[in-house]
Order: sequence, then structure tokens, then C-alpha cells
Amino acid sequence: MEITVKQLLQALSNVDDPDLKKDIVTLGMVQKIDISPSKIYFEVELTTPACPMKDMIQHACTTAVRHFISKDIDLEIKMTSRVTGQERHELKGIKNMIAIASGKGGVGKSTIAVNLALALAKAGAKTGLLDADIYGPSIPTMLGLHKSPLEMREINGKNMMVPIDKFGIKAISVGLIVEPGQAIVWRGPMISSALRQLMNDVDWGDLDYLIIDLPPGTGDIQLTLCQNFPLTGVVLVTTPQQVALDDAEKAAAMFNMPMIKVPLLGVVENMSWFTPPELTQNKYYIFGEGGGQKLATQFNIELLGQIPLSIPVGKAGDEGVPIVASADDMLSDAFNKMAGQVARQVSIVNNIKENVAHV
Repeated sequence: MEITVKQLLQALSNVDDPDLKKDIVTLGMVQKIDISPSKIYFEVELTTPACPMKDMIQHACTTAVRHFISKDIDLEIKMTSRVTGQERHELKGIKNMIAIASGKGGVGKSTIAVNLALALAKAGAKTGLLDADIYGPSIPTMLGLHKSPLEMREINGKNMMVPIDKFGIKAISVGLIVEPGQAIVWRGPMISSALRQLMNDVDWGDLDYLIIDLPPGTGDIQLTLCQNFPLTGVVLVTTPQQVALDDAEKAAAMFNMPMIKVPLLGVVENMSWFTPPELTQNKYYIFGEGGGQKLATQFNIELLGQIPLSIPVGKAGDEGVPIVASADDMLSDAFNKMAGQVARQVSIVNNIKENVAHV
């Protein structure tokens, strides 16, 4: 019996995207169908290459074809991706802007930002990293960029900064403009102007994700960013410690204010526990336990990941080769899984925005 495209689509309409709450046919995810008497080929276009549900969706497609069409036919499914985004701003090539925020300094926000960017790039996404911590830029150290000269390029008569390519991402920081060790003593208006320049006067090209490493707190940088650029969402970074949670709560409340209202993608709990190398089965909760989940529950958002306190992670950042770029182990895997959860929430937010726009 000849198998038709209509039969295949009917079978695949039983496969739902668990996050977008619709079947993959309705969502237009089934692409490039090729059917012969002995073989079925099609592609499933995900909303991000970092999709943590990729294997589950592929398995569900296989099950649907085997159940509704044929148990024996040769089946090939290719999982591809096209990152969704909201391109309604001057930076037209950037699909998603994701701010990494914390209420308190010293919680490892920059470590999360750098390794998130690298993990997304590792999954196949075009990714940029903006160091918006004007007073304390740490990205040049963490990526080993201090000896990399910042180049300029003229585009349509305007001088543009060229971000530095490192480990598969495009990075820019005010730390590349000033001398290492030089103190930046600027008032609010100068800080806001510098941020706008780092956003608008950089030749970012086409990006799926721009990760923005914010300074701690709720000051001029956060307000300038939220009021001038359409952020896709914010990732909150905290440790389990109560003093960090108190400040993270204030940061979350700021992004929820009606005048700002940026979606909270979720919480990353850093320094969740410590495991000694010689006692790999042990976990020591040095800063407390369950704080990240408590914050996520309070604001009805996801706990995106728990990153253990680890000497190799800190050392890798100090040496300019972050853990995701330098290792393939349990530590880097924790960041990769976190990146998948962030990408997942971005897809959900974009789907909600698209549905609202069509109402």
C-alpha cells in the first residue's frame, strides 16, 4: 500500500511538543518529507538546537510512525533547529536577548553567563556575550581576552566595534576598551551611554542568543537595558544562602514591576553543594539547601539548574578557558543541561508572545 504525506502528517499529529502544548504538525515543525515505497524521511525543526526534549520528541515520532503506518518500513528522522525570536528592535540580527542578573555580587553570575553562552554555542546556536558589568568587567579574564586588540569596522558610514570570536562565541566588554586594572569612575548618565554603545555600536551580525552579563543590584544598567532594548527574559542567579536569596528576590521584583515587566525565565542556583574529589558520593551543603527552589516557587518560575561549588570551575575561569570549553565531564554537563533549560524557557516565552500578537 502506498504511503501518503497526508497519512504521515496524521500520524505525527499525535506527537505534541511538551512545552508549546501543541502537536508538531500544527506547529509547522515537520519539514522536507520524502516518501518512497520502502522508506520514510522527514525532518523535525525544533525551536532551539539546545532543546532538552530532542530525544523524547524523536522517539515519539518513531513510535507514531510505527504504530499508525508501518512497523517495518525504513525510517529516517533528522532533528534540525531554527531558533525562534522577536526581532522588533534596531539590532535586527539578534533573535533573543537574555540578561543574567543577581541581586548580590559574588554569587558567580559571570561564571554562569560565560558558560551558558559557551554551552548554547556548543549545541549549535549562534551566540554572543556582552559584559554589561561596567564597573567590574570580568569577561576579558574569564575568556582570556586581555591581549586581544579591539578592532573597528565601518558599516554604512558608521564606525562599529567588532566583537572578538573566542570558543565559538562573539564577546564584547568595556574591559577591552580600558586598560587592565584601570578604575572606571563614571556617573549614571555615562554608564547608561556606555551600555547603549556596547549594544548599538557593535557589529554583532546574526545571533540566536545574546547573553548579557549584568552587574549585581537594581541600578542604572538594569533600567537602561530594560527601557531601551526588548529583552526576551532574565535568568536570576543566586546561591542557597539566605542573604543572596533576599537580594535575588529584590532583583526579581524589579523585573516584575509594571514599568519594566521583563519575563523571568527562571533561577540558577550556583554553589549548591560541595563534593570533595576523594569523596565523589558526598554532598556538603555549605551555603544551605533548597534556596534556589524556594525562590523559583515564590515567583512561579523554573529552577533551571544547580551548579556545584567546584575548584575546577573557578580555576578554569581564572585561566581564561571556562569549564564548558575545557572539559567534558559532570561539571560541564551541569552547565549544558542548564543551557538546555534556558533555551526551553526562551522558546516558551516566544511562543506566548507570538500567540498574543495573533489575538
